[in-house]
Amino acid sequence: MKGKTAILEGSRAVAEAVRACRPDVISVYPITPQTHILEDLARFVSSGKLKSQFVRADSEFSAASIVYGASAAGARAYTASASQGLLLMNEVIYAMASTRLPVVLTAVNRAISAPITIQPDHQDTMSLRDTGALQIHVESMQEAYDAHVQSFRIAEDPDVQLPLMVCMDGWVISHSYEPVTVFPDEAVAEFAGSFTPVQKLDPSNPLTYGAYADQDVLMEYRYAMMIAQEKAKDKIRSVTKEYRDVFGNFDGDLLDTHCTEDAEVVLVAMGSMVSTIRAAVDELRSEGRKVGLVKVRTFRPFPREEIIAACGKAPVVAVLDKSLSVNSGGILATEVKSAFYGGSSQPVIVPFIAGLGGKEVNRRVIKEIVDIASRAAEKQGARETVWMGLDRSFFS
Repeated sequence: MKGKTAILEGSRAVAEAVRACRPDVISVYPITPQTHILEDLARFVSSGKLKSQFVRADSEFSAASIVYGASAAGARAYTASASQGLLLMNEVIYAMASTRLPVVLTAVNRAISAPITIQPDHQDTMSLRDTGALQIHVESMQEAYDAHVQSFRIAEDPDVQLPLMVCMDGWVISHSYEPVTVFPDEAVAEFAGSFTPVQKLDPSNPLTYGAYADQDVLMEYRYAMMIAQEKAKDKIRSVTKEYRDVFGNFDGDLLDTHCTEDAEVVLVAMGSMVSTIRAAVDELRSEGRKVGLVKVRTFRPFPREEIIAACGKAPVVAVLDKSLSVNSGGILATEVKSAFYGGSSQPVIVPFIAGLGGKEVNRRVIKEIVDIASRAAEKQGARETVWMGLDRSFFS
């Protein structure tokens, strides 16, 4: 299907996608760098381009609680936040997932305080990785648009029924401008479908959300979320395939690969820095070095089997993290190590902290990472986390 291509800010691309999916209720609280999304949606509602109940909340906790109630009442619901705001929503997102409410949430990645900063990294969304919410990480403005069009179908599927976070790097995606192809409203609305809840609050058929649970059922609730996340893998695959068939504009899945077939070093990463890594990989291959890239698109559900297959027989896997589990290391690296644990394929896995706190990750840094990972494999020594760009004089 032919769409209209225009130069759009990343936040506007997201707002266009959400508007076309026709949420019944939107509730948000402004926080940098998410604010432009809610401003655009507010304009759409006030101008009549979007017929939605727009609720200006007094905090992120309130915004999350409002869409929680809206979803429980059977409405398609949407919110957005970033950084400290996501942490303030944390309690409610846990409740959304365990009561199986498919709210769609845009998470505009920004570092967590203190010290206070507005630089982009993944610490905020990684802090919510155990809530039960699905997480899709996007690389570009176009992918941010595409992922939001798909998100309601995925989250609201009867076999899934979980909140879904579309994660996009602040500033780099949210406030930059690129050509974005936007598709006709009616086509997007038809693709998104309408929300048919499995259950909802109804005075004629009373039920309770989040009732008291004792030890005889609480574990079962958690296990049900595990099953739903596994089922979400097939749903994500089927929705992305259908999106590609209808709109012909999307290459994504649980993960994407680039030049991994014969790679001797495979780089694994998420988010906007994937574009830089891809360019560096192409340069390195032009120099005769066998380097590949695995872009993780869905952090939850985590594509374990797919990562193992994508890395193939590469002797070295370098994982780039823009987040940190203190005293453990990079969070994505920990997941990748877990995927390979006990399997027949056992590459050398070298974890890197790169881009934390907005530290620049350019092609020179990527090439240095490849060199370090190659040396680590040759030495067969301890694979300690490597902090790229760390100023050690800061500690002297």
